Amino acid sequence: MSEVVLRMEHIVKEFPGVRALDNVNFEARAGEVLALMGENGAGKSTLMKVLGGVWPYPTYQGDIFIAGEKKRFYTTREAEESGVAIIYQELNLIPELSVAENIFLDRQPTSRLGAIDWRQLNSDTQALLDELGIRDFKPADQVRSLTVGKQQMVEIAKALSKRARILVLDEPTSALTDREVTDLFRIIRKLKQDGVCMCYISHKMEEIKEIADRVVVLRDGQTIGDVTPIADVTLDQIIARMVGRDIRDMFPKSVRERGDKILEVRNLEVDQPDVPGEKRVKRASFSAYRGEILGISGLMGAGRTELVSAIFGANPGATHGDVLIEGNKVDIRSPADAIAHGIALLTEDRKAQGLFLDQSIAFNTTISSLQTISAGMVGTIDVDRERALVEKYVAQLNVKAPDIDTSVGTLSGGNQQKVILGKWLNASPKIFILDEPTRGIDIGAKVEIYKLLDRLAGEGVAIIIISSELSEVLGMSDRILVMSEGAIVSEFTREQATREVIMEFATGARRMGH
Repeated sequence: MSEVVLRMEHIVKEFPGVRALDNVNFEARAGEVLALMGENGAGKSTLMKVLGGVWPYPTYQGDIFIAGEKKRFYTTREAEESGVAIIYQELNLIPELSVAENIFLDRQPTSRLGAIDWRQLNSDTQALLDELGIRDFKPADQVRSLTVGKQQMVEIAKALSKRARILVLDEPTSALTDREVTDLFRIIRKLKQDGVCMCYISHKMEEIKEIADRVVVLRDGQTIGDVTPIADVTLDQIIARMVGRDIRDMFPKSVRERGDKILEVRNLEVDQPDVPGEKRVKRASFSAYRGEILGISGLMGAGRTELVSAIFGANPGATHGDVLIEGNKVDIRSPADAIAHGIALLTEDRKAQGLFLDQSIAFNTTISSLQTISAGMVGTIDVDRERALVEKYVAQLNVKAPDIDTSVGTLSGGNQQKVILGKWLNASPKIFILDEPTRGIDIGAKVEIYKLLDRLAGEGVAIIIISSELSEVLGMSDRILVMSEGAIVSEFTREQATREVIMEFATGARRMGH
């Protein structure tokens, strides 16, 4: 058994009116990945900010031990000097600087005259990249030119340049492609071999099973159960610790009668903007029915988002083919047209495309359906009706916020997603398309969303779900389409679909008729 590198004992952290951490205890070892799990608001990030000196001593109670030595960090620099590095979801890099400049910021090698020794800087950076097996970019590359996944690699290299012994990764795969996740896991396994202790925060259960050695769960600011070897605990047991109840089946299994065909897509194509003649979506044809949940699966870049965005009118000049609603051909040239025809789209990127982050819950909930709160006169809003409507959805969706005037940007990811759901529920769609509806939210919020979608389908709404989580597609869908390289390559009923067969078609290893 390896050395205990990190031990946190009896950690208590309070904010006005809230005890965010309540007697938290855990330890982590050299050369292991310790998964730190819990719902949004459970205290995971607060605990790591205590460890990283963001919340300095004595703003918290309790003790931190690194390699057996008690530490009290008054600044983040002191934590770094003790070998602690934290890579947050919001990466801490300067886009205008090079990879090398970011890694050695404020620590650049200099000549005798005090000027930066660029040759040494780039050489030291290349040595770090070689150590991690990173070949996708060079020391002189500007950070702004790199994908999120590659920028994360820069952050890890920066941490290693400071000789970090304890590396915290907060939701590291939330914005990565499948290939970037594979690269990240390769580096994590390399760091394990080198004896680095890693604390890994994630909501993705399958990911935890693949990469973690042990798991500790936080709920309501407390550690629930012991730190447990991942091989000795089931996903259901982890979920039960996280939410405080036994969830034997996350996915509702309602028996529904499929209704009439409400949406038909015929030979829809979307042009590739940068390559004349190439298509991002190729001759896609499918139908959706009232009371049905239709899943769309496929790898990143398969064309799933482009397909539903085109149906929603996001790319009118680049879209070709026919869309029929209730048997009638419709001309959708904008999202406003789509909404008028009863289509709602919950976008993949909720912050950039789904919300006005600096506006209130009330504003965001009603902005797409102002007619529901009209006072009768053009351009006027019935404020009382608006408040009553928004409060209804806040209660129905269990949105956790002080009041409906709260800025959406201050909410957790799960609560932001619920506000978007409220926005579209208020629009009363006939066809509800959801692109990665549970990405980056905790298991409790996921279960609530699954129940809501099941209820909407039971009320006759046609639900279309895109998800990169195979368990979600398999668990929620009555029927599943698989996309690969811009084309719909197969279709399965819930009974026919398996994880293996979906991946065979998604990767191109198998095609229809074979």
